[in-house]
Amino acid sequence: MKLRWNLVFIILLSFSCWGFGWEPDRDFMSAAGPLTNDLLHNLNSQLGNQGYNVAAGDKDIYVCYQSLPASLPEYFSTLHASQVTHYKVFLPWARLLPAGSSENPDEKMVQCYQKLLEALKAAQLQPIIILHDQTLPTSIVQGTQVFADLFADYATFAFHTFGDLVGIWFTFSDLNRVMMELTPQESKASRLQTLADAHRKAYEIYHQNFVSQGGKVSIVLPAEEITEFLLQPSMSALAKDSVDFLSLDWSPECQSEVTLSQQLSKLQTIKPKGKVFIFNLKLQNCPSFRTATLLFSLIEAINKDQVLIIGFDINAFLNCISSSTKSRSCSLINSLTLQSNQQQDSRTAVGSSSPVSAYQRVWEMFVNQSRAERDAFLQDDFPEGFLWGVSTGAFNVEGGWAEDGRGPSVWDQYGHQKAAEGQATPEVASDSYHKVNSDVALLRGLRAQVYKFSISWSRVFPTGRSSRPSPRGVAYYNKLIDSLLDSHIEPMVTLFHWDLPQALQDSGGWQNESVVDAFVDYAAFCFSTFGDRVKLWVTFHEPWVMSYAGYGTGQHAPGISDPGVASFKVAHLVLKAHARAWHHYNSHHRLQQQGRVGIVLNSDWAEPLSPERPEDLRASERFLHFMLGWFAHPIFVDGDYPAALRAQIQQMNEQCPSPVAQLPEFTEAEKQLLKGSADFLGLSHYTSHLISGAQQNTCIPSYDTIGGFSQHVDPAWPRTSSPWIRVVPWGIRRLLKFVSLEYARGNVPIYLAGNGMPIDESKNPSNDSLRVDYFNQYINEVLKAIKEDSVNVRSYIVRSFIDGFEGPSGYSQRFGLYYVNFNDSSKPRTPRRSAYFFTSIIEKNGFLTKVVNRLPPAITPDVLPKIRAFAFPSEVPSKAKVVWEKFSNQPEFERDLFYHGTFQDDFLWGVSSSAYQVEGAWNADGKGPSIWDNFTHTPGNNVKDNATGDIACDSYNQLDADLNMLRALKVKAYRFSLSWSRIFPTGRNSSINSYGVDYYNRLIDGLVASNIFPMVTLFHWDLPQALQDIGGWDNPSLIELFDSYADFCFQNFGDRVKFWMTFNEPMYQAWLGYGSGEFPPNVKDPGWAPYRVAHAVIKAHARVYHTYDEKYRQQQKGVISLSLSTHWAEPKSPGVPRDVEAADRMLQFSIGWFAHPIFRNGDYPDAMKWKVGNRSELQQLTTSRLPSFTEEEKRYIRATADVFCLNTYSSRIVQHKTPNLNPPSYEDDPEIGEEEDLSWPSTAMNRAVPWGTRRLLNWIREEYGDVPIYITENGVGLANTELEDTDRIFYHKTYINEALKAYRLDGVDLRGYLAWSLMDNFEWLHGYTVKFGLYRVDFNDLNRPRTARTSATYYTEVITNNGMPLPKEDEFLYGQFPDGFIWSTASSAYQVEGAWREDGKGLSIWDKYSHTPLRVGNDDTGDVACDSYHKIAKDLAALQNLGVSHYRFSVSWSRILPDGTTRYINEAGLDYYVRLIDALLAANIKPQVTIYHWDLPQALQDVGGWENETIVQRFKEYADVLFQRLGDKVKFWITVNEPLVVASQGYGYGTAAPGISLRPGTAPYIAGHNIIKAHAEAWHLYNDVYRATQGGIISITINSDWAEPRNPSNQEDVEAARRFLQFTGGWFAHPIFKNGDYNEVMKTRILDRSLAAGLSKSRLPEFTESEKRRVNGTYDFFGFNHYTTILAYNLDSASWITSYDADRGVASITDRSWSGSGSFWLKMTPFGFRKILNWIKEEYNNPPIYITENGVSQRGEVNLNDTARIYYLRSYINEALKAVQDKVDIRGYTAWSVMDNFEWATGFAERFGLHFVNYTDPSLPRIPKESAKFYASVARCNGFPDPATGPHPCLQLEDAVPTISPTRKEGVSFLGLTLGAAEAQTALYILFSLVLLGVCTVAFLSYKCCKRSKQEETEPGQQELSNLSHSDPQLPPSQAL
Repeated sequence: MKLRWNLVFIILLSFSCWGFGWEPDRDFMSAAGPLTNDLLHNLNSQLGNQGYNVAAGDKDIYVCYQSLPASLPEYFSTLHASQVTHYKVFLPWARLLPAGSSENPDEKMVQCYQKLLEALKAAQLQPIIILHDQTLPTSIVQGTQVFADLFADYATFAFHTFGDLVGIWFTFSDLNRVMMELTPQESKASRLQTLADAHRKAYEIYHQNFVSQGGKVSIVLPAEEITEFLLQPSMSALAKDSVDFLSLDWSPECQSEVTLSQQLSKLQTIKPKGKVFIFNLKLQNCPSFRTATLLFSLIEAINKDQVLIIGFDINAFLNCISSSTKSRSCSLINSLTLQSNQQQDSRTAVGSSSPVSAYQRVWEMFVNQSRAERDAFLQDDFPEGFLWGVSTGAFNVEGGWAEDGRGPSVWDQYGHQKAAEGQATPEVASDSYHKVNSDVALLRGLRAQVYKFSISWSRVFPTGRSSRPSPRGVAYYNKLIDSLLDSHIEPMVTLFHWDLPQALQDSGGWQNESVVDAFVDYAAFCFSTFGDRVKLWVTFHEPWVMSYAGYGTGQHAPGISDPGVASFKVAHLVLKAHARAWHHYNSHHRLQQQGRVGIVLNSDWAEPLSPERPEDLRASERFLHFMLGWFAHPIFVDGDYPAALRAQIQQMNEQCPSPVAQLPEFTEAEKQLLKGSADFLGLSHYTSHLISGAQQNTCIPSYDTIGGFSQHVDPAWPRTSSPWIRVVPWGIRRLLKFVSLEYARGNVPIYLAGNGMPIDESKNPSNDSLRVDYFNQYINEVLKAIKEDSVNVRSYIVRSFIDGFEGPSGYSQRFGLYYVNFNDSSKPRTPRRSAYFFTSIIEKNGFLTKVVNRLPPAITPDVLPKIRAFAFPSEVPSKAKVVWEKFSNQPEFERDLFYHGTFQDDFLWGVSSSAYQVEGAWNADGKGPSIWDNFTHTPGNNVKDNATGDIACDSYNQLDADLNMLRALKVKAYRFSLSWSRIFPTGRNSSINSYGVDYYNRLIDGLVASNIFPMVTLFHWDLPQALQDIGGWDNPSLIELFDSYADFCFQNFGDRVKFWMTFNEPMYQAWLGYGSGEFPPNVKDPGWAPYRVAHAVIKAHARVYHTYDEKYRQQQKGVISLSLSTHWAEPKSPGVPRDVEAADRMLQFSIGWFAHPIFRNGDYPDAMKWKVGNRSELQQLTTSRLPSFTEEEKRYIRATADVFCLNTYSSRIVQHKTPNLNPPSYEDDPEIGEEEDLSWPSTAMNRAVPWGTRRLLNWIREEYGDVPIYITENGVGLANTELEDTDRIFYHKTYINEALKAYRLDGVDLRGYLAWSLMDNFEWLHGYTVKFGLYRVDFNDLNRPRTARTSATYYTEVITNNGMPLPKEDEFLYGQFPDGFIWSTASSAYQVEGAWREDGKGLSIWDKYSHTPLRVGNDDTGDVACDSYHKIAKDLAALQNLGVSHYRFSVSWSRILPDGTTRYINEAGLDYYVRLIDALLAANIKPQVTIYHWDLPQALQDVGGWENETIVQRFKEYADVLFQRLGDKVKFWITVNEPLVVASQGYGYGTAAPGISLRPGTAPYIAGHNIIKAHAEAWHLYNDVYRATQGGIISITINSDWAEPRNPSNQEDVEAARRFLQFTGGWFAHPIFKNGDYNEVMKTRILDRSLAAGLSKSRLPEFTESEKRRVNGTYDFFGFNHYTTILAYNLDSASWITSYDADRGVASITDRSWSGSGSFWLKMTPFGFRKILNWIKEEYNNPPIYITENGVSQRGEVNLNDTARIYYLRSYINEALKAVQDKVDIRGYTAWSVMDNFEWATGFAERFGLHFVNYTDPSLPRIPKESAKFYASVARCNGFPDPATGPHPCLQLEDAVPTISPTRKEGVSFLGLTLGAAEAQTALYILFSLVLLGVCTVAFLSYKCCKRSKQEETEPGQQELSNLSHSDPQLPPSQAL
């Protein structure tokens, strides 16, 4: 880096030949030129201080015609002085020889070029002539031989005319361009041969006739294609013998040395090896640090390959500047560097005779500017490749301060200290930690090219040290980086943005030298982890702020006030840390990762307060050295602090009695390390100051006094909401020039990495016009610095992307382009005006109006063959009835089971809107009124709140906002409608409104530029009022007028619009507008007008289709259709044919009304014609109210759509109905009744019925053939305006999934899905009360701000995934559980035993509860239950069916101890359990005994139950009896089952025994407290007394659902989910498995709410210290029951509400896509099982886990083929297997339950059993379900053998599962009787014979009955149908579903 490559280049140019074999009288060629028009303009410009590049670039080459510009000689001389030896001149063949012949040249032009060449020679520059570059003479016949001859003639003329002045000739410099001019019909090889022939002839002519001139001839070949060219025989031969040296046009990529070597190595194909001249050298993406490496690797490759280089094009390395005296000079860029270095080394005070400092030079450049000159606006654009971006800092926006293992930072501690003073904290901030997807979406909408963000050191390394990185923190940044790159946004990553880990601060922070090592380790980790994707690194962001405010004034964290010592020490260590990190990257990562590492420094600009005072001038310069030079000078100049800074501190220390400041010193080695340790200089700038010399001498250390200056502001400078920022735009230009001269010096690029201004939080959040003005002015000053001052600025990055935490000012200072509502828990972001302004700057790359290249969209639909319409009508009912046959009898589980998959790659995802609903501007810019304008302005129109669409969403004026949303969503398509009256105000083409046309052009152009496919609806209900005045659609003339309007649209927009829809939902247009009159034009003619209007609409559609087809399709290649709408129709009784016909008829009357003519036979469906016709006849009308088409019209209408566009929202249950005949009405004509199922989820307008979508799509395919289908509208209207629109997410999720099923499973040709709608809008009669938008629009704000809802993020996710692919973690895992894994099943005493009063059993609380009215469903009791007390053998047989090794059951406390105490032990009860255990052990099944499963003896409840602390001793005594009497056989004990249920439901809600609900705020906690202590006592009893002899294990079973946050991007929801787990599983697990006490979440919440309610202490009981020790660790395993998952969100209850739920503060919902069960609370969510098992592992140090319950219920009709339960068990057990792979210590699995049983408050309605229990059979048989067989196979296989390995032996035993006990003969239960095997067999035969006889009898009677019925009369439907279809050909077989 020390040896700047430009210096190397000068040395290179100083050698004349380098032994390359070139004649010694020829110098090495360093070539510049050619002259361009832009260059000449710059040379002649009168503006001073202007820099320009001498490269031609892509600008027009100057054509010499009359006289040369006077400035040329001076310019040429400066080039020569810069060691340029040659200059390129392009001759214009077509201008020199206009006629194509050398006989008639343009003499004036010839003379001009001769003078130009003479001027070059006079300046000692050798001309290089290029004979042909661009345009051929028009008279040339482009044939091979003719061209070569003509070129030879032209070359001869040039050699003769200019040969005495020229020594180097090129025939062609751009072969590809010339080839394009030749005859395109010829092959490339042929054209290349033509050029080779032409060159060869010119070469031969020169060497034969002009050799005396001593010149050389060559041709330029493209380096990138040299292999291709040299493989051509013509070029290969030419290179060998027809060039004097080879020339290359070379654009190497600097970032890859391999590329350079590889490209040069291609030249080795030339034999013999020759000389090479680099004619064009264009360096691509070349940062300064690479240039030296580039040159050396180039020379190395040349030498290695023996390629002889004779010269370079050096345009890229020249810089020309004009001084204020108008004198110009050109030099290699580094000349300025050398001069600046000399000035730095000899800097002295201003006014001396020493060289002028950089500050003085900048001051002098601008001091004499007038205000008009200073503020003049530059209309220009930025250089190509300029980067536009936005920035944030981790502590400003991330939040998640304690999430996922993140350690605290200094800002966390500082924030908490300030919070005590009522100030804001950064704990949640903008919650970006949870909002990666939504933030990246906003960046996409903004069109940002780079996003600068910082990594939170303590999120990656919680302690600041590299010993243990946080995987979740790393995952967060990986996700962010990957998401950015996926959206083509470059990440610029800051390693340190002020948030030091608190652990490091505790050891001194940046004042401790060890922090440097820690930072380098951290940086190294980030480079290695993220550097494969991150190419722009910032080590430190604004270290001045941290040094000054963090350790100087103490205003920032860590709050240390020590400006004289700590501030400078911190800066010293920061510089060393930066340098070491840079060198680490340079040494270990740069070569592979090819990134750049820099630093971002902040600086204000300093102007002297009194320019006439030298001390103020010096103080201003010193201010910059103290602010910017403090860090920049060591890095970018000489490795040490600026001399001015050092001198000032020394002076202060000398004049004060004791040192006021201690500036550390760098060693020489450190200086060398620092110098040059940055690849770019990042600069932040916000404002400027007026600076004066210090007004008074003081020795009190402060920043200003140490620096010897005072800061001021001009009161005229505009204020901002921040006291330290004034608006001084011109300061940034001056600062940039200073940085360029002082630090960058032409070699280091400058990245402007922070610029912006805050607005006050109280201001209008969306309208920040002051900030727009700020950006406009500041950005323009940056442009001036680049264009007029030649400053190498590469980027402009706004601070800030979004509002965030702003340190001491909290959230009051709003810097964001996006407003963040910090009062809303979801922290929504709303774009401000400045966001749209910044996007416009990005799109234009500056300030020039962008020329729109109207290109077709990137996405175009397939050019489809004309659809195959049927020539015959649909049957009645249609053959599409197979859809009902296939789907209507689906089980609910199968119907609703979520399907994972994706759509085809080119699936079109989009959103929709319509003109009247969003545009507004109802009477602006010449728009004519529409019928909706007229309607909404008419009183009594029934629109909610008298709303109008006058403004609506104001999309007409907010095009940028709409495009921003669409880009953010990642949609591929946007469907919108055109307002007919905005284009034709009167509806006719005689009144064209150019403003309206321009709006739609801008919209379409914006969409195409954003790669969004426009889908345009011509008519969406808003007819021009002028046309309604002549009758509207009831007037046939509208067909012609609509065609005229459509024709105009095709002509003006069709070059970019490739998808057209003529009409949207014409059914509603016809019925609501002309039938019911609810919609405009309010015609109430229900029986006739709808049919007439629809008739006209169909003909208008066909007319427009043919217009497009005949006039535009061939050129525009689009598709055209119309959007039709319907609900799905589900027969009320699918088995009743009349209901099926009614359902089909509903579809024919809605969608078929229009689809049947267009997609089938050109006519209405027969079902419609018959019904309307017959009802018309019954109404005594002479003709049908349904108009008829002529045969010619039918042919014209048929097949007039290329695709099927469908709008659908809901479903209806349909049955036949006979309505009134009069008055006639379209509504009654279908003769159907419609209703909705009240169980379907309700919305603001319809109920959500997702499965109807799949059926409807199948019906369309069956009815209209395999036509491509686009769902052009689907969405849900909600009444609330909330951003958390979870219901909308569920709607889209389930509807899209049903569409996916139709596509993937049914083969429907679905091509696209468009959500309705993009944003909230005017919803017709609902006004603005119903919200359909993915974006919320605030209609109370005139700016109509748009804010993304949660559904927008979800929809983007679906688009990104192209559907719903199965997540990797949800893929099925084949494998087996560990050896010794326990497989079990379970029951509990009260649920199965029965015998409630037998053998001395006492009453339990469940006996009493179930005998209490209204407590248990269906008044069921457990009196008998499954009668397990009497059926041990049957239970054992069931267990053997399952093949389990263990059986978990509970002991009935009151069966053993009738009154709950040991005063009396019931031996009969004990005997039952002894017999059960013995039977189990005999069958090799081990018992797992639950001591307490909810059935407390009623006698104990009578004295308080679990609320009475004496129960602890009673429980211990009860357990002692069991241990003593059963413990020799039982080795697995569970003390209490699900204490959460006992406490919360039994003593809180009262929904379980004992049914107590009067003390919900205290009783549950007291009961829970005593349960924990009782458990601990029982555990200690076993541990102390029985464990040694019995050798068993004992613990407790805890239950918990898993909780997912309802919105994972909402911190409140995340915390609610975490709180839910602590209040459920954690309530009992934390004391037992962690520390003997309740978790902090519970303790804090309950205490706070107790105090808020006026109590003096917490309602949660406290453990004494001895109790904590007694409770802690009382487990041998973690017994765990789990069933389902919930979605949790925060719910705040009033403090006076005292209950467990209120304390928990969590509300829950479930995802509608989750499969249900027989229990309302139980959704099938297998993913949650793995997650909660891992949670237990992490939370409680991975205890051994036995899953003691897991299963699913069913209700209703019993099906032994219980596929839902098999799905549940398979998926849940597989998730447990995955958890085992996650190292969760799972030891066993227990299925709940062995058989159906009494399910508590629901009685026998819910069936969890693997065995069916027939409660209507007195013998209560246990019949195995299919799930029993499945579970047995899993247990046998100990998991899931991989089928890929072949059949596993365990699976081959499936059919051998015994169904009865093999050890004991028992009778067979038959119809309630117990028979022997032989008797049962005989009885079965008899029963079979009787059944067969009965079936035959019924069949015979049915036959006779039907025969008689048919003889009496024919069904009316059949008779009438036959009349309609007598001539129809046979229908083809329906396609199978």
